[in-house]
Amino acid sequence: MGAEAKHIGVAMAESKAQLMSVKRGEPTLVPPAAATPTGEQYYLSNLDQNIAVIVQTVYCFKCPSGRGHEGAADALRAALARVLVHYHPLAGRLGISPEMKLTVECTGEGAPFVEADAACDLADVGDLSTPDPAALGQLVYSVPGAKNILEMPPITAQVTRFKCGGFSLGLAMNHCMFDGLGAMEFVNSWAEMARGAAELTVPPFMDRTVLRARDPPVISFPHREFDEIADVSGMAALYGGQELIYRSFCFDPDRLERVRALALAGGDLERCTTFEALSGLVWRARTAALGLAPEQQTKLLFAVDGRRRFVPPLPKGYFGNGIVLTNALATAGDLLASPVSRAAGMVQEAVRMVTDEYMRSAVDYFEATRARPSLASTLLITTWSRLAFDGADFGWGEPAMSGPVTLPEKEVILFLAHGKERKSINVLLGLPASAMGAFKELMDEI
Repeated sequence: MGAEAKHIGVAMAESKAQLMSVKRGEPTLVPPAAATPTGEQYYLSNLDQNIAVIVQTVYCFKCPSGRGHEGAADALRAALARVLVHYHPLAGRLGISPEMKLTVECTGEGAPFVEADAACDLADVGDLSTPDPAALGQLVYSVPGAKNILEMPPITAQVTRFKCGGFSLGLAMNHCMFDGLGAMEFVNSWAEMARGAAELTVPPFMDRTVLRARDPPVISFPHREFDEIADVSGMAALYGGQELIYRSFCFDPDRLERVRALALAGGDLERCTTFEALSGLVWRARTAALGLAPEQQTKLLFAVDGRRRFVPPLPKGYFGNGIVLTNALATAGDLLASPVSRAAGMVQEAVRMVTDEYMRSAVDYFEATRARPSLASTLLITTWSRLAFDGADFGWGEPAMSGPVTLPEKEVILFLAHGKERKSINVLLGLPASAMGAFKELMDEI
């Protein structure tokens, strides 16, 4: 990417942020609409402990003509109070348990809710296909001056009105409260309440102790996801010395079929999923684009939904993280000297590894070590491609678009379902400017 193109990209991002010029009102607390248990601690499982990052998402509603956003903020606020009766820990605050783990103090004080007005039309926001923290961050409320997650509520909500009559809902949710599926069920339940439902279609199953560690812990797998890998390729200097450029690459069904064909070429794999093929491809391409030394160990991490893999399966509506990290490791030299089928095969092997015993071993590993997965020389792929966030109809129709404000870490690549029938996948990532040009060339070959 030339200096001029880079400058234009930065200037465009800045002008979008200035154009939006969002003015926020004062935050108010929305407590549950009825009495909920207070004064106790709500247990978070070991699968919740290691992903206490704030995930910011935005949902945009165009609004039917003539109706506009009139009453939207009041309707969403009232429905939030009602849904918090069912999801009462979200009205509490994070704390530390006697075992020195994250827990929720059930204070019932409520979720911060902010109303805001943007100086532009919804169309000016763009299509949310690329993270844009400077602009989209204005649509989500972050507690000013919060120094760590203990000072941030589990969830905040902001309703922003646009000049065209549309509005957005911006959410900042702590991942320790739920994974993508759990967050989707919460948002859809909130939307049901806004549409006047008396009961929830999927009531939350609240008891996370079903995922308690065994006593004594039994560690039956090596859990390489926690490995700290030495940086022998000067990545710290590369990331430190250049601006991070965000881009999204759209893979429509034809292109996804070509990626699968690449993964199946050579006959190493009899079959493979779109996720396995695409993950293998981007792991290899990112490794090449970053110019990693051949002897550099590189790790791929991704989450597997364990809900149906546990024995017995987790109950329907499980409120919490039902995902477990799995991993694949290879040197950059091996990865790049082999075809895409080899990388896809390693992803497939990592998926296959996730059994009930593997997941319980992961829970017990944290119990025994309190280790955090290391992101050194790592690519973490997170996939929202199966999450139906467009079911979030609060009475103003389904969202015209929804997406993340930013990626939580520089090592993260996000797969996001795209298009009317959600058959395409957007690959979102941030890379140093020099590496992004190389990555784009590799993607253009497909």
